[in-house]
Amino acid sequence: MRDPVEDTKLDAGRTLFARPVEFMLSVVSFKQLPPPDLPEICFAGRSNVGKSSLINALTGQKNLARASNTPGRTRELNYFNADDRIRLVDLPGYGYARASKTDIARWTKLTREFLRGRAGLRRVFLLIDSRHGLKSGDLDIMDMLDETAVIYQIILTKVDKLKKGELDKVTETTLKAISKRPAAFPGLIPTSSMKKDGLDLLRAEIATLALPDHRVKEAP
Repeated sequence: MRDPVEDTKLDAGRTLFARPVEFMLSVVSFKQLPPPDLPEICFAGRSNVGKSSLINALTGQKNLARASNTPGRTRELNYFNADDRIRLVDLPGYGYARASKTDIARWTKLTREFLRGRAGLRRVFLLIDSRHGLKSGDLDIMDMLDETAVIYQIILTKVDKLKKGELDKVTETTLKAISKRPAAFPGLIPTSSMKKDGLDLLRAEIATLALPDHRVKEAP
C-alpha cells in the first residue's frame, strides 16, 4: 500500500524542481553572503565526491553547476535559487585540490565560518562516496556540526558503481557511525547522478525545508 504522506512529499519535491533553478552568485568572503531571507541548504563533501554532478542531476540542468574531472574545481560558495523558496549552496570540496596552500586555507576558513554561523541554514547534505565510506575529513566536519548543532544528512553518491551487496554494507556501516551523533539526521539517501537513483527522495527532503508554495492553482 502506498503511503499518502510519502506521496505528498514526493509530489512537493517534483513541483519544487519542475521550475528552473537559477545560479545566483559565487561568494569568496563571508561579507558577500546574501541576506538570509530564504531558507538555505548546502552540499558539502570531499573533492571529487560528485557534488556538481548531483546538483545538475537534481535540478535536471546539465550545466548549472560546474562538473569537472579535476578534483577541487569549486573554489567558492556557489548559490542557486530554487523558485524563490529555498537556496542551494555548493560548498568547496575539502581534501585534494590543485591549488596553493594559501587558497586552500582561505576556502576552508570560509566553509567553516559558513557552517558554524549561517542564519537560515536548514540542513547540510554531507555527500559521501559510497565506494569509500566515511573518511577522516568527513568525521572532522561531522564533529564540527555536532558541536554547533547544525543538522546534517548523509547522501551516498555513485551507488551505481557498487557491486551487488556492497550498498547494504556501506549503508549499515554509515548508519552505525552516525547513530549516536547528536546533529545527524536519521537515515541516509543513496544516490546515483548517472542512473538518477535517489533523486526523487532527495528532492522531497529539500522540499520539506523550503517555504510553502502559495501559488493559486488554475481551475481545470
